Amino acid sequence: MKILLVEDSYIERRKLGAFLDDWGFEYQSVGSGTEAVKLLEAPDHPDLVLLDWLLPGLDGIDVLRRIRKLSRGTYVYTVMLTAKTHKKDRVTAMGAGADDYLSKPIDPTELRSRIVVGKRILELQQSLRFAATHDFLTNLLNRSEILVAMQREIVRGGREHNCMAIILADIDHFKRVNDTLGHAAGDEVLKEVARRLKVDLRPYDLVGRYGGEEFLILLPGCNLENGARRADTIRTLVCKDPVETPFGTASATMSMGVTAASAERKCSVSDFLREADLSLYEAKKKGRNRVEVFSHAAHSSAAGKA
Repeated sequence: MKILLVEDSYIERRKLGAFLDDWGFEYQSVGSGTEAVKLLEAPDHPDLVLLDWLLPGLDGIDVLRRIRKLSRGTYVYTVMLTAKTHKKDRVTAMGAGADDYLSKPIDPTELRSRIVVGKRILELQQSLRFAATHDFLTNLLNRSEILVAMQREIVRGGREHNCMAIILADIDHFKRVNDTLGHAAGDEVLKEVARRLKVDLRPYDLVGRYGGEEFLILLPGCNLENGARRADTIRTLVCKDPVETPFGTASATMSMGVTAASAERKCSVSDFLREADLSLYEAKKKGRNRVEVFSHAAHSSAAGKA
């Protein structure tokens, strides 16, 4: 947890900072509301803010209102620190978005207890968000979240004139695992395959459980050729070793279909998913445990013959 201490008094800032150091908290301190807002609007923003009311530039109430207008899906917990003691001041601060209120002079024990409460609430919020956006078995992004991410990356790629490879991957003969070793073994295979899928991914690549034994992988910055090469590397990592489960050993090979989005291609999420799915079907038809790349010409020809 990262703490931002916003206090215009240098002496008070040093004193509170010394407490935070002693308690082992990671923190940054600034002396104005304007500096605080810059840090709070950054991607790597603090999680908890200790905020003085009277500040140069933007005051504490202004900063609170700016925090609550930010919509990033992550919550910033705020504790107002002030010499104001009237009940109406507390109501004003809470109305602007403060989560807690502590009167000056600050009692170190009281401050630490408020930070601990804030930390506990943030951890709960993060765990609830993780549960809402991730598949409970594999801990990968769930279907709805990976599709939202795909839409976001398509839009970003169009804006920044960038490409993105899209890989739809399916575990071969997964039903056979369930039928011979049981569903508990199948769950172990899913978890291990999910782990292997992430081994070679870059920090900004995305992978989600698309459904059943299917996975969707997004590789921003990769064109079709590079995406196919990456897909084959991932496939090799997955099938290199059998999966050992408490119920027996299972093989884990994958078939993959690859397509790519770019600024020049004005397609929807469903269009790209259809292309990846058609390529995945080709990989299955040609013997499984392989990568097939979407080709407009090949599928137009096949559709014409049909």
